[in-house]
Amino acid sequence: MGHVCAENASSNSTSFFLQIVEHPDGTVTRPVSPLAPPSGEQSDAPVISKDVPLNPTKNTWLRIYRPNPLPPTRKLPVVIYFHGGGFVIFSAATAFYHNSCEAMTRAVSALVISLEYRLAPEHRLPAAYEDAVETVLWVQSQARDPTGGDPWVTGHGDFSRCFLMGSSAGANMAYHAGLLATALELLPLRLLGLILNQPYFGGVERTPSETRSEEDIILPLRANDMLWHLALPKGADRDHEFCNPAVAVPPELRHLPKCLVKGFEGDPLVDRQREFAKMLEREGASVVVQFDEGGFHAVELFDPATAETLFAEVRQFISGGC
Repeated sequence: MGHVCAENASSNSTSFFLQIVEHPDGTVTRPVSPLAPPSGEQSDAPVISKDVPLNPTKNTWLRIYRPNPLPPTRKLPVVIYFHGGGFVIFSAATAFYHNSCEAMTRAVSALVISLEYRLAPEHRLPAAYEDAVETVLWVQSQARDPTGGDPWVTGHGDFSRCFLMGSSAGANMAYHAGLLATALELLPLRLLGLILNQPYFGGVERTPSETRSEEDIILPLRANDMLWHLALPKGADRDHEFCNPAVAVPPELRHLPKCLVKGFEGDPLVDRQREFAKMLEREGASVVVQFDEGGFHAVELFDPATAETLFAEVRQFISGGC
């Protein structure tokens, strides 16, 4: 469960995404990124982690993190986390996402459940959304079976305080999974909020921040276009609702739980993220908006000070202080 195979890909580009090689049979060769194993239950580290299966037929699984030792007097909020990568690359086991989840678990004092979901183009959208909803239902099943479920989750998770969180494409997933969850009867699970960190959205018409990003070192314009080409349903353009939520505002939007939208001015996607936050506000959703100067796409994975600030904001949001 904690292993993802990828072949080496070479490119003169500095962008990791532009090292993806598309093949005529509908598959891709993905660039290699370092993987990290779970700590295991016997570790004396301040955060411990383990992998559990979600749906073996789809090869999906969950990496669960918890503080070590546990708080003595209370259960932990449950954060269901979706990693980024344009829906095409990376894993719950990718080292920088694993390290980020460890740091968040410690900073927020939460039970974090990170999903290994199916990737495009082998599994185009909405496959990742389906895996996200299946994760929510898995957590609900733990709440309904306190004696037969996973002991970390049933023993230490506070099912009345559950949040969906994602970074980049993972934030797109959290939004769409949140919409789908509005039609579900989730009790005794209570979904209290969506935490959308630099959500990955787009559209056919270029925004100024996208136009300025042609040579962006993390997400250049060509890489952005390629990722949507690989992720969206065949024949769809970037004004599909999976990419551009403003094209057709879903009626479920007003039933979303409270949302935190986080962005950075240096992100090529910042204009899309601002449009998205305004759409939430316009449609009556409860939303906390936080855009910071500077930064770049996925900055929290590379800059510890930014990560510390993000996790403080997440902790405040979860505690109800936002």
